[in-house]
Amino acid sequence: MTKNSFANMQPGQCSRRDFLKLSGLTAFSVGGMMFLSGCGPAAQDSGTDSTDAGSAADDSTSGSGTLGDGTTLRVGMEAAYAPYNWQVSEASDYTIPIDNVDGAYADGYDVQVAKIIAEGLGMEPVAVKLDFAALIDSLNNGQIDIVCAGMSVTPERQDSADFSDSYVDDDIVMITKKDSAYVGATTFADLEGASIMGQAATMYDTVIDQIAEVAEVNHMTPAETVPLVVESLSSGTSDIITYSMLSVPKLLETYPDFVELEMTDKFEDSVMPDNAAIAKGQDDILEQINEIISGISDEDRQTMWNECMDRQPA
Repeated sequence: MTKNSFANMQPGQCSRRDFLKLSGLTAFSVGGMMFLSGCGPAAQDSGTDSTDAGSAADDSTSGSGTLGDGTTLRVGMEAAYAPYNWQVSEASDYTIPIDNVDGAYADGYDVQVAKIIAEGLGMEPVAVKLDFAALIDSLNNGQIDIVCAGMSVTPERQDSADFSDSYVDDDIVMITKKDSAYVGATTFADLEGASIMGQAATMYDTVIDQIAEVAEVNHMTPAETVPLVVESLSSGTSDIITYSMLSVPKLLETYPDFVELEMTDKFEDSVMPDNAAIAKGQDDILEQINEIISGISDEDRQTMWNECMDRQPA
């Protein structure tokens, strides 16, 4: 099961979850500089009793205007997928306890959003560490009250849970060097003759075909990892690379000779939203959650993302 699979993903394209698993978003080094690399999920089942879970599910969908018991917000996540969520052994201002792992705490972007949602609902958040594929079932059997795990909406998931508005939206952008002949490009046609690289087996590679529909470009053999994609631009092997919009600020800090292309032409079907999920039948709670999420500004979202990238485990 992919983390951020979404309804309009084209055949042969991988979701952001696949992108992050292959390349990732934990620390890596290119030319001595810290960057982003992969981390895999580590599932752990909860020991919640099925009878208790069933009772909790009945309570959470009773239309009472509260989520779960109204006091403790049980947040489902992997706690193993930085920078969205990961596990640490010490508490901090950024963490919440992991309810089903003794002495463990969760940090990450999903955690920061969960804390904001919990505060808005007047509840105290705890993480419940689960396999990603088990999150929706765990939501519906009452083991958790909400999913904040980098999950996006698909028709299949919408059949089983209700989803909030997105609390972060990533997209694919293009990066070049400041001295590149393509630095002023604004349309795909302006990229005529450019050598462009993305990451293998992800949308970051396949979207390059959209450029090739209007301009003759060198769609380079994709690199297996993000560090190799970045290195291709740094070394001059490629003219342009595709990259995660959310991660651009940290990239430009590390590589001050890089610049993002300010394109008027945009890739189609490339936006990757993340949404919270709750059990169906709680429209009043969903409305409250959406109001809370709408209060998180774009600036605050980017700041939280950057800070999580700085804190994530190496």
